[in-house]
Amino acid sequence: MCLAIPSKIVKIENNVATIDVDGVRRKASLLLVENPNVGDYVIVHAGFAINKINEEDAMESLNLIREAASLIFDTPKKGDK
Repeated sequence: MCLAIPSKIVKIENNVATIDVDGVRRKASLLLVENPNVGDYVIVHAGFAINKINEEDAMESLNLIREAASLIFDTPKKGDK
């Protein structure tokens, strides 16, 4: 399964963005996105920003990802009490 994560651009240098997701920063290529700017939200997959996304949609997606993760990691394992 592949998952593209909404991320905020916090720095741009030579077509490479520093992106932030919940305080975790990574680098992502901006070669596939037209007119990226600091403060934009982008969908990032495999190290490439592939599309811009508005902040409202980015926050909704991140909240759904957090909710799904909490269901996976906070659910007691079979046999646990």
